[in-house]
Amino acid sequence: MIKKDGHTHTEFCPHGSGDKCEVMIQKAIKMGFQEYSITEHAPLPPQLSSNYNGTQAGLATASITLEQVPHYLDFATKLQQQYRSQIKINVGFEVDYFADYERWTREFLDQYGNQTQDNILSVHFMPGIDGKYWCLDYNTDDFEQGFKNLIAQPQNLFQKFLRLELSAAQANLGQYKPQRLGHLTLIRKYQDYFGLSQEFNADNQEIINKILMSLKQQDGQLDLNTAGLYKEYCNQVYPDDWISERAQKMSVPLVFGSDAHSILEVGH
Repeated sequence: MIKKDGHTHTEFCPHGSGDKCEVMIQKAIKMGFQEYSITEHAPLPPQLSSNYNGTQAGLATASITLEQVPHYLDFATKLQQQYRSQIKINVGFEVDYFADYERWTREFLDQYGNQTQDNILSVHFMPGIDGKYWCLDYNTDDFEQGFKNLIAQPQNLFQKFLRLELSAAQANLGQYKPQRLGHLTLIRKYQDYFGLSQEFNADNQEIINKILMSLKQQDGQLDLNTAGLYKEYCNQVYPDDWISERAQKMSVPLVFGSDAHSILEVGH
């Protein structure tokens, strides 16, 4: 089996460490990785800014800008060529899914998809108490403010998030739609802080089954994302172990992703 890190970031990331991607690649080589995907956060739809009510820092630091895209692709492609004799590098994006902005996302992928080899589709934003979008993973205060009506009913919180993940899995985003769903249980990032349930109820398990079935039908993949293990209030891999086991039984490939934003996090 090829040793691959399928989810990593670069110094282009506004909320990252600033560590150099090249040094991260060098570390991956030393760790014995044979394949490495550079998947920087793709730009967010411009329309989002008027439909967002969370902390502005969460929005401003979420992704690279449209203006940076050509520079990022050129940067990543040069690294791909520079290290091609030592490791297979894939260039791509971690693309945010918004049910309201599928057309914009499809047009972005149509424009840049042919310059990429490996992409991830993730949910980092969800409509909150006012119907506007809030960031799911910026900090606990922002999460509490945006979803305070659901935190006391965690199964309802989980369901709202999982329905977005199902929409992402089923969305028609064109020929360059990312084949892999990112951190399927990111909604658990602050589970220990808020005392959220450790289990998904039967209704939510059924939604997860539908997500896995959709991936199977499209030859899709699941991001086996270890970042949650190192988050103060999560302490587990995304997704839950039983979901990974079910995906394996359904022959839905699991692709290891460190979600590294720093040298320290490569391959962890």
